[in-house]
Amino acid sequence: MSYLSFNITLIIITQAIVALHMLYLRRNHSAILAWLMVLMLFPYLAFAFYFVFGNRKAGQKNRKKILLPQNTLPKDAPYLNPIETVMKHHSIFATTYKNKMMLCFNGVEAFELIMDEISRAKESICIGMYIFNNDETGKIILSALRDKAAQGVDVKLLLDGVGSYWLYFNQYLLNPLKEAGAHVLFFNPILQNPFKNYLNLRNHRKIYIFDKQTVVSGGMNISKEYLGAKASKKQWIDMLFRIEGEAILPYLDIFKADFEFAGGETILTKIKNSTSPQEDLVQVVPSGPDVKSDALYEALLSAIYAATQRVWIVTPYFVPDENILKALIIARHKGIDVKLITPYDSKHWIANVARSSYMRELEENEVDIVLLSKKMLHAKAILFDEYAVMLGSVNIDNRSLFLNYEVVSFVYTKRVVIEVEQWIKKLTEGSVQKMKKASYSRRILENLMRIFSPQL
Repeated sequence: MSYLSFNITLIIITQAIVALHMLYLRRNHSAILAWLMVLMLFPYLAFAFYFVFGNRKAGQKNRKKILLPQNTLPKDAPYLNPIETVMKHHSIFATTYKNKMMLCFNGVEAFELIMDEISRAKESICIGMYIFNNDETGKIILSALRDKAAQGVDVKLLLDGVGSYWLYFNQYLLNPLKEAGAHVLFFNPILQNPFKNYLNLRNHRKIYIFDKQTVVSGGMNISKEYLGAKASKKQWIDMLFRIEGEAILPYLDIFKADFEFAGGETILTKIKNSTSPQEDLVQVVPSGPDVKSDALYEALLSAIYAATQRVWIVTPYFVPDENILKALIIARHKGIDVKLITPYDSKHWIANVARSSYMRELEENEVDIVLLSKKMLHAKAILFDEYAVMLGSVNIDNRSLFLNYEVVSFVYTKRVVIEVEQWIKKLTEGSVQKMKKASYSRRILENLMRIFSPQL
Protein backbone atom coordinates (compact mmCIF):
# COMPACT_ATOMS: atom_id res chain seq x y z
CA MET A 1 0.00 0.00 0.00
CA SER A 2 1.37 3.44 -0.94
CA TYR A 3 1.84 6.19 1.62
CA LEU A 4 -1.05 8.17 0.06
CA SER A 5 -3.42 5.20 0.18
CA PHE A 6 -2.44 4.49 3.80
CA ASN A 7 -3.03 8.13 4.67
CA ILE A 8 -6.48 8.20 3.06
CA THR A 9 -7.45 4.92 4.75
CA LEU A 10 -6.36 6.24 8.15
CA ILE A 11 -8.34 9.46 7.66
CA ILE A 12 -11.47 7.48 6.76
CA ILE A 13 -11.03 5.27 9.84
CA THR A 14 -10.61 8.26 12.19
CA GLN A 15 -13.67 9.95 10.69
CA ALA A 16 -15.69 6.75 11.10
CA ILE A 17 -14.65 6.39 14.75
CA VAL A 18 -15.56 9.99 15.55
CA ALA A 19 -18.84 9.79 13.62
CA LEU A 20 -19.88 6.58 15.40
CA HIS A 21 -18.97 8.05 18.79
CA MET A 22 -21.02 11.20 18.13
CA LEU A 23 -23.95 9.15 16.85
CA TYR A 24 -23.79 7.08 20.03
CA LEU A 25 -23.89 10.31 22.07
CA ARG A 26 -26.76 11.57 19.90
CA ARG A 27 -24.94 14.75 18.90
CA ASN A 28 -26.76 17.06 16.49
CA HIS A 29 -25.95 17.08 12.79
CA SER A 30 -24.23 20.49 12.96
CA ALA A 31 -21.68 19.26 15.50
CA ILE A 32 -21.08 16.05 13.54
CA LEU A 33 -20.54 17.98 10.30
CA ALA A 34 -18.20 20.46 12.00
CA TRP A 35 -16.00 17.74 13.48
CA LEU A 36 -15.88 15.80 10.22
CA MET A 37 -14.81 18.93 8.35
CA VAL A 38 -12.05 19.60 10.90
CA LEU A 39 -10.96 15.95 10.62
CA MET A 40 -10.76 16.30 6.86
CA LEU A 41 -8.57 19.42 7.10
CA PHE A 42 -6.39 18.36 10.06
CA PRO A 43 -6.96 14.61 10.38
CA TYR A 44 -4.47 13.50 13.03
CA LEU A 45 -4.48 16.62 15.17
CA ALA A 46 -8.29 16.81 15.11
CA PHE A 47 -8.63 13.14 16.07
CA ALA A 48 -6.58 13.73 19.24
CA PHE A 49 -8.41 16.97 19.96
CA TYR A 50 -11.81 15.31 19.66
CA PHE A 51 -11.21 13.02 22.61
CA VAL A 52 -10.01 15.96 24.68
CA PHE A 53 -12.65 18.46 23.56
CA GLY A 54 -15.44 16.39 22.01
CA ASN A 55 -17.61 15.58 25.04
CA ARG A 56 -19.70 18.17 26.79
CA LYS A 57 -21.84 16.58 29.52
CA ALA A 58 -20.64 15.34 32.89
CA GLY A 59 -21.35 11.96 34.41
CA GLN A 60 -18.34 10.01 33.20
CA LYS A 61 -15.65 8.78 35.54
CA ASN A 62 -13.41 11.53 36.98
CA ARG A 63 -15.75 14.28 35.85
CA LYS A 64 -17.85 16.77 37.76
CA LYS A 65 -21.00 15.39 39.34
CA ILE A 66 -24.42 16.51 38.18
CA LEU A 67 -25.84 19.40 40.22
CA LEU A 68 -28.79 18.35 42.36
CA PRO A 69 -30.69 21.48 43.43
CA GLN A 70 -32.11 21.42 46.95
CA ASN A 71 -35.15 23.56 46.17
CA THR A 72 -37.03 22.85 42.95
CA LEU A 73 -40.53 23.46 41.66
CA PRO A 74 -42.81 20.44 42.20
CA LYS A 75 -43.82 18.65 39.02
CA ASP A 76 -47.47 19.57 39.63
CA ALA A 77 -46.72 23.28 40.19
CA PRO A 78 -49.23 25.53 38.43
CA TYR A 79 -48.31 27.35 35.22
CA LEU A 80 -46.35 30.47 36.02
CA ASN A 81 -44.52 31.57 32.88
CA PRO A 82 -42.87 29.92 29.84
CA ILE A 83 -39.46 29.86 31.54
CA GLU A 84 -40.54 28.35 34.86
CA THR A 85 -42.69 25.80 33.05
CA VAL A 86 -39.60 24.39 31.37
CA MET A 87 -37.49 24.56 34.53
CA LYS A 88 -39.86 22.53 36.69
CA HIS A 89 -39.60 19.57 34.30
CA HIS A 90 -35.79 19.64 34.58
CA SER A 91 -35.64 19.97 38.39
CA ILE A 92 -33.87 23.32 38.22
CA PHE A 93 -33.84 25.66 41.23
CA ALA A 94 -37.27 27.10 41.98
CA THR A 95 -38.04 30.81 41.85
CA THR A 96 -37.19 32.59 45.09
CA TYR A 97 -39.47 35.37 46.30
CA LYS A 98 -37.77 37.22 49.17
CA ASN A 99 -34.93 39.06 47.49
CA LYS A 100 -33.59 42.56 47.12
CA MET A 101 -31.78 43.09 43.81
CA MET A 102 -29.56 45.98 42.81
CA LEU A 103 -28.12 46.47 39.30
CA CYS A 104 -24.73 48.00 38.56
CA PHE A 105 -23.89 49.16 35.02
CA ASN A 106 -20.67 51.07 35.73
CA GLY A 107 -17.16 49.64 36.10
CA VAL A 108 -16.14 52.07 38.86
CA GLU A 109 -19.35 51.49 40.81
CA ALA A 110 -18.92 47.73 40.37
CA PHE A 111 -15.37 47.94 41.74
CA GLU A 112 -16.57 49.98 44.72
CA LEU A 113 -19.38 47.48 45.30
CA ILE A 114 -16.95 44.53 45.39
CA MET A 115 -14.46 46.35 47.63
CA ASP A 116 -17.25 47.42 50.00
CA GLU A 117 -18.57 43.85 50.26
CA ILE A 118 -15.06 42.53 50.92
CA SER A 119 -14.43 45.13 53.63
CA ARG A 120 -17.75 44.38 55.37
CA ALA A 121 -17.37 40.57 55.31
CA LYS A 122 -16.96 39.10 58.80
CA GLU A 123 -17.20 35.35 58.32
CA SER A 124 -16.67 34.17 54.73
CA ILE A 125 -15.90 35.25 51.19
CA CYS A 126 -16.39 32.83 48.28
CA ILE A 127 -15.35 33.96 44.80
CA GLY A 128 -15.57 31.89 41.62
CA MET A 129 -14.13 33.69 38.60
CA TYR A 130 -13.30 32.96 34.95
CA ILE A 131 -10.71 35.72 34.40
CA PHE A 132 -8.69 37.10 37.32
CA ASN A 133 -5.89 39.27 35.95
CA ASN A 134 -2.87 40.45 37.91
CA ASP A 135 -3.33 44.04 36.74
CA GLU A 136 -4.05 47.09 38.93
CA THR A 137 -7.62 45.96 39.56
CA GLY A 138 -6.66 42.38 40.35
CA LYS A 139 -3.81 43.42 42.65
CA ILE A 140 -6.07 45.67 44.75
CA ILE A 141 -8.68 42.91 45.14
CA LEU A 142 -6.03 40.28 45.94
CA SER A 143 -4.60 42.57 48.61
CA ALA A 144 -8.05 43.15 50.14
CA LEU A 145 -8.72 39.40 50.18
CA ARG A 146 -5.33 38.76 51.80
CA ASP A 147 -6.12 41.29 54.57
CA LYS A 148 -9.48 39.64 55.21
CA ALA A 149 -7.93 36.16 55.35
CA ALA A 150 -5.35 37.47 57.83
CA GLN A 151 -8.23 38.73 60.00
CA GLY A 152 -9.65 35.22 60.17
CA VAL A 153 -12.31 35.51 57.46
CA ASP A 154 -12.72 32.22 55.55
CA VAL A 155 -11.64 33.22 52.03
CA LYS A 156 -12.17 30.78 49.16
CA LEU A 157 -11.03 31.70 45.66
CA LEU A 158 -11.77 29.46 42.67
CA LEU A 159 -10.23 30.47 39.34
CA ASP A 160 -10.64 28.89 35.93
CA GLY A 161 -7.40 27.29 34.76
CA VAL A 162 -7.64 28.75 31.25
CA GLY A 163 -9.38 32.09 31.83
CA SER A 164 -6.95 32.94 34.66
CA TYR A 165 -3.96 31.36 32.94
CA TRP A 166 -1.53 34.12 33.97
CA LEU A 167 -2.09 33.45 37.68
CA TYR A 168 -2.10 29.72 37.00
CA PHE A 169 1.38 29.83 35.46
CA ASN A 170 2.61 32.38 38.05
CA GLN A 171 1.09 30.99 41.23
CA TYR A 172 3.80 32.55 43.37
CA LEU A 173 1.72 35.75 43.01
CA LEU A 174 -0.95 34.05 45.11
CA ASN A 175 1.43 33.02 47.92
CA PRO A 176 0.70 36.06 50.16
CA LEU A 177 -3.01 35.27 49.93
CA LYS A 178 -2.45 31.57 50.70
CA GLU A 179 -0.06 32.34 53.56
CA ALA A 180 -2.75 34.54 55.10
CA GLY A 181 -5.00 31.46 55.24
CA ALA A 182 -7.06 31.70 52.05
CA HIS A 183 -7.94 28.61 50.02
CA VAL A 184 -7.08 29.11 46.33
CA LEU A 185 -7.91 26.50 43.70
CA PHE A 186 -7.93 26.26 39.91
CA PHE A 187 -10.81 24.68 38.02
CA ASN A 188 -9.69 22.11 35.41
CA PRO A 189 -5.98 23.00 35.60
CA ILE A 190 -4.24 23.17 32.24
CA LEU A 191 -1.27 20.92 32.97
CA GLN A 192 -3.14 18.06 34.60
CA ASN A 193 -4.36 15.07 32.59
CA PRO A 194 -6.50 16.61 29.80
CA PHE A 195 -8.44 13.36 29.38
CA LYS A 196 -9.49 13.70 33.01
CA ASN A 197 -10.15 17.42 33.04
CA TYR A 198 -11.72 18.03 29.64
CA LEU A 199 -9.97 21.30 28.87
CA ASN A 200 -12.74 22.41 26.51
CA LEU A 201 -15.22 22.69 29.39
CA ARG A 202 -14.41 25.97 31.12
CA ASN A 203 -15.94 27.50 34.24
CA HIS A 204 -17.29 30.79 32.91
CA ARG A 205 -19.36 31.55 36.04
CA LYS A 206 -18.81 34.77 38.01
CA ILE A 207 -19.94 34.34 41.61
CA TYR A 208 -19.12 36.39 44.73
CA ILE A 209 -20.75 35.33 48.02
CA PHE A 210 -20.21 37.33 51.20
CA ASP A 211 -21.05 35.91 54.66
CA LYS A 212 -23.66 33.69 52.96
CA GLN A 213 -25.93 36.74 53.03
CA THR A 214 -25.11 38.59 49.81
CA VAL A 215 -24.32 37.38 46.29
CA VAL A 216 -22.87 39.39 43.41
CA SER A 217 -22.87 38.00 39.87
CA GLY A 218 -23.16 39.05 36.24
CA GLY A 219 -20.74 39.35 33.34
CA MET A 220 -17.74 41.17 34.81
CA ASN A 221 -14.44 39.40 35.33
CA ILE A 222 -11.76 40.75 37.66
CA SER A 223 -9.66 42.82 35.27
CA LYS A 224 -9.23 46.50 34.42
CA GLU A 225 -11.26 46.01 31.21
CA TYR A 226 -14.33 45.33 33.33
CA LEU A 227 -13.95 47.27 36.58
CA GLY A 228 -11.52 49.51 38.42
CA ALA A 229 -10.98 52.34 40.87
CA LYS A 230 -10.90 54.96 38.11
CA ALA A 231 -13.02 55.50 35.01
CA SER A 232 -11.34 54.69 31.72
CA LYS A 233 -12.31 55.12 28.10
CA LYS A 234 -10.97 51.61 27.50
CA GLN A 235 -13.28 50.09 30.11
CA TRP A 236 -15.89 47.80 28.59
CA ILE A 237 -19.66 48.11 28.94
CA ASP A 238 -20.80 45.42 31.35
CA MET A 239 -22.98 44.83 34.39
CA LEU A 240 -23.08 43.19 37.80
CA PHE A 241 -26.03 42.64 40.10
CA ARG A 242 -26.22 42.25 43.87
CA ILE A 243 -28.82 40.12 45.65
CA GLU A 244 -29.75 39.85 49.30
CA GLY A 245 -32.20 37.07 50.10
CA GLU A 246 -33.20 33.54 49.25
CA ALA A 247 -31.44 33.46 45.86
CA ILE A 248 -28.13 33.15 47.73
CA LEU A 249 -28.74 29.44 48.38
CA PRO A 250 -28.71 28.34 44.71
CA TYR A 251 -25.53 30.35 44.10
CA LEU A 252 -23.94 28.82 47.19
CA ASP A 253 -24.93 25.34 46.02
CA ILE A 254 -23.31 25.98 42.63
CA PHE A 255 -20.11 27.41 44.11
CA LYS A 256 -19.92 24.54 46.60
CA ALA A 257 -20.11 21.95 43.80
CA ASP A 258 -17.48 23.78 41.72
CA PHE A 259 -15.11 24.26 44.67
CA GLU A 260 -15.34 20.69 45.88
CA PHE A 261 -14.78 19.35 42.35
CA ALA A 262 -11.57 21.40 42.18
CA GLY A 263 -10.35 19.65 45.33
CA GLY A 264 -11.63 21.97 48.04
CA GLU A 265 -13.14 21.04 51.38
CA THR A 266 -16.88 20.65 51.87
CA ILE A 267 -18.80 23.91 52.25
CA LEU A 268 -21.85 24.15 54.49
CA THR A 269 -24.72 25.63 52.52
CA LYS A 270 -26.94 26.72 55.37
CA ILE A 271 -27.93 30.39 55.04
CA LYS A 272 -29.85 32.79 57.27
CA ASN A 273 -33.54 33.35 56.55
CA SER A 274 -34.11 36.38 54.37
CA THR A 275 -35.37 39.51 56.11
CA SER A 276 -35.51 41.51 52.88
CA PRO A 277 -38.52 43.84 52.78
CA GLN A 278 -38.50 43.63 48.98
CA GLU A 279 -39.93 40.73 47.03
CA ASP A 280 -37.87 40.55 43.86
CA LEU A 281 -38.56 37.24 42.14
CA VAL A 282 -35.31 35.54 41.11
CA GLN A 283 -34.79 32.11 39.56
CA VAL A 284 -31.17 30.97 39.46
CA VAL A 285 -30.38 28.69 36.52
CA PRO A 286 -27.02 26.94 36.04
CA SER A 287 -26.06 25.38 32.74
CA GLY A 288 -23.17 23.32 31.48
CA PRO A 289 -21.66 19.85 31.79
CA ASP A 290 -22.83 19.52 35.42
CA VAL A 291 -26.49 20.04 34.49
CA LYS A 292 -28.09 16.86 33.21
CA SER A 293 -30.26 18.54 30.58
CA ASP A 294 -30.13 21.66 28.42
CA ALA A 295 -32.81 23.37 30.50
CA LEU A 296 -31.52 26.91 29.94
CA TYR A 297 -31.41 26.42 26.17
CA GLU A 298 -34.96 25.00 26.19
CA ALA A 299 -36.18 27.87 28.36
CA LEU A 300 -34.73 30.45 25.95
CA LEU A 301 -36.44 28.79 23.00
CA SER A 302 -39.71 28.51 24.94
CA ALA A 303 -39.61 32.19 25.96
CA ILE A 304 -38.83 33.36 22.41
CA TYR A 305 -41.72 31.37 20.92
CA ALA A 306 -44.09 32.49 23.70
CA ALA A 307 -43.21 36.20 23.39
CA THR A 308 -46.06 38.49 22.41
CA GLN A 309 -44.35 41.90 22.57
CA ARG A 310 -40.56 41.84 22.46
CA VAL A 311 -37.33 39.91 22.68
CA TRP A 312 -34.32 42.19 23.22
CA ILE A 313 -30.94 40.45 23.33
CA VAL A 314 -27.76 42.08 24.63
CA THR A 315 -24.70 39.91 24.05
CA PRO A 316 -21.03 40.41 23.11
CA TYR A 317 -20.87 37.19 21.09
CA PHE A 318 -23.69 35.99 18.86
CA VAL A 319 -23.18 32.64 17.14
CA PRO A 320 -26.54 30.90 17.69
CA ASP A 321 -27.60 27.46 16.59
CA GLU A 322 -30.25 27.13 13.89
CA ASN A 323 -33.09 26.63 16.40
CA ILE A 324 -32.54 29.94 18.18
CA LEU A 325 -31.97 31.73 14.88
CA LYS A 326 -35.21 30.37 13.44
CA ALA A 327 -37.13 31.16 16.65
CA LEU A 328 -36.04 34.81 16.46
CA ILE A 329 -37.02 35.04 12.79
CA ILE A 330 -40.44 33.51 13.46
CA ALA A 331 -40.96 35.89 16.38
CA ARG A 332 -40.25 38.83 14.07
CA HIS A 333 -42.63 37.44 11.44
CA LYS A 334 -45.30 37.36 14.17
CA GLY A 335 -44.81 41.09 14.67
CA ILE A 336 -42.69 40.80 17.81
CA ASP A 337 -40.12 43.56 18.46
CA VAL A 338 -36.87 41.59 18.12
CA LYS A 339 -33.60 43.42 18.78
CA LEU A 340 -30.00 42.22 18.87
CA ILE A 341 -27.62 44.62 20.63
CA THR A 342 -23.99 43.61 20.16
CA PRO A 343 -20.59 45.34 19.79
CA TYR A 344 -19.49 46.67 16.42
CA ASP A 345 -16.18 44.93 17.09
CA SER A 346 -16.21 41.95 19.50
CA LYS A 347 -12.38 42.06 19.82
CA HIS A 348 -12.16 38.58 18.29
CA TRP A 349 -11.70 38.36 14.51
CA ILE A 350 -13.06 34.80 14.32
CA ALA A 351 -16.13 35.75 16.36
CA ASN A 352 -16.73 38.78 14.12
CA VAL A 353 -16.67 36.64 10.99
CA ALA A 354 -18.62 33.74 12.52
CA ARG A 355 -21.51 35.92 13.70
CA SER A 356 -21.93 37.93 10.51
CA SER A 357 -23.83 35.33 8.51
CA TYR A 358 -26.41 34.91 11.28
CA MET A 359 -26.76 38.65 11.77
CA ARG A 360 -27.26 39.23 8.05
CA GLU A 361 -29.99 36.61 8.01
CA LEU A 362 -31.73 38.33 10.92
CA GLU A 363 -31.36 41.70 9.20
CA GLU A 364 -32.85 40.30 6.00
CA ASN A 365 -35.86 39.28 8.10
CA GLU A 366 -36.27 42.80 9.54
CA VAL A 367 -34.78 42.07 12.96
CA ASP A 368 -33.17 45.21 14.43
CA ILE A 369 -29.39 44.80 14.59
CA VAL A 370 -27.82 47.45 16.86
CA LEU A 371 -24.01 47.68 16.69
CA LEU A 372 -22.36 49.57 19.55
CA SER A 373 -19.19 51.32 18.44
CA LYS A 374 -18.54 53.55 21.48
CA LYS A 375 -16.95 50.81 23.58
CA MET A 376 -16.68 47.04 23.71
CA LEU A 377 -19.95 45.60 25.00
CA HIS A 378 -19.52 42.59 27.30
CA ALA A 379 -22.88 42.67 29.15
CA LYS A 380 -25.37 39.83 28.77
CA ALA A 381 -29.12 40.39 29.13
CA ILE A 382 -32.34 39.28 27.45
CA LEU A 383 -35.72 40.97 27.92
CA PHE A 384 -38.84 38.85 27.32
CA ASP A 385 -41.97 40.99 27.00
CA GLU A 386 -42.49 42.80 30.31
CA TYR A 387 -42.37 39.82 32.65
CA ALA A 388 -38.74 38.63 32.63
CA VAL A 389 -35.11 39.54 32.13
CA MET A 390 -32.18 37.13 32.01
CA LEU A 391 -28.90 38.35 33.54
CA GLY A 392 -25.64 36.50 34.05
CA SER A 393 -22.62 35.01 32.31
CA VAL A 394 -24.20 33.39 29.23
CA ASN A 395 -23.43 34.56 25.70
CA ILE A 396 -25.67 33.54 22.81
CA ASP A 397 -23.24 31.09 21.26
CA ASN A 398 -22.65 27.36 21.30
CA ARG A 399 -19.78 27.59 23.77
CA SER A 400 -21.88 29.31 26.42
CA LEU A 401 -25.06 27.35 25.80
CA PHE A 402 -23.58 23.87 25.42
CA LEU A 403 -19.96 23.70 26.65
CA ASN A 404 -19.09 26.14 29.45
CA TYR A 405 -20.19 26.01 33.07
CA GLU A 406 -22.48 29.04 33.30
CA VAL A 407 -25.08 30.61 35.58
CA VAL A 408 -27.85 33.14 34.99
CA SER A 409 -30.69 34.66 36.99
CA PHE A 410 -34.13 35.12 35.51
CA VAL A 411 -35.77 38.06 37.27
CA TYR A 412 -39.58 38.26 37.21
CA THR A 413 -39.97 41.70 38.84
CA LYS A 414 -41.28 44.56 36.74
CA ARG A 415 -39.08 47.16 38.50
CA VAL A 416 -35.93 45.29 37.42
CA VAL A 417 -37.25 44.68 33.90
CA ILE A 418 -37.95 48.41 33.48
CA GLU A 419 -34.49 49.33 34.80
CA VAL A 420 -32.79 47.05 32.26
CA GLU A 421 -35.08 48.36 29.51
CA GLN A 422 -34.11 51.96 30.28
CA TRP A 423 -30.41 51.04 30.34
CA ILE A 424 -30.70 49.38 26.91
CA LYS A 425 -32.50 52.40 25.43
CA LYS A 426 -29.80 54.75 26.71
CA LEU A 427 -27.07 52.36 25.56
CA THR A 428 -28.34 52.22 21.99
CA GLU A 429 -28.74 55.96 21.42
CA GLY A 430 -26.81 57.02 18.32
CA SER A 431 -25.67 53.48 17.47
CA VAL A 432 -25.21 51.97 14.03
CA GLN A 433 -28.27 49.96 13.03
CA LYS A 434 -27.19 48.42 9.76
CA MET A 435 -24.37 46.04 8.89
CA LYS A 436 -21.81 46.91 6.25
CA LYS A 437 -22.38 45.37 2.86
CA ALA A 438 -20.07 42.37 2.40
CA SER A 439 -17.98 41.57 -0.64
CA TYR A 440 -18.60 38.32 -2.52
CA SER A 441 -15.53 36.64 -0.98
CA ARG A 442 -16.37 37.90 2.52
CA ARG A 443 -19.90 36.53 2.24
CA ILE A 444 -18.60 33.10 1.26
CA LEU A 445 -16.19 33.14 4.22
CA GLU A 446 -18.98 34.15 6.62
CA ASN A 447 -21.26 31.38 5.40
CA LEU A 448 -18.42 28.85 5.51
CA MET A 449 -17.87 29.68 9.18
CA ARG A 450 -21.38 28.44 9.96
CA ILE A 451 -20.07 24.91 9.44
CA PHE A 452 -17.54 25.38 12.23
CA SER A 453 -19.77 27.44 14.57
CA PRO A 454 -20.63 24.49 16.89
CA GLN A 455 -16.98 24.42 17.97
CA LEU A 456 -16.57 28.20 18.51
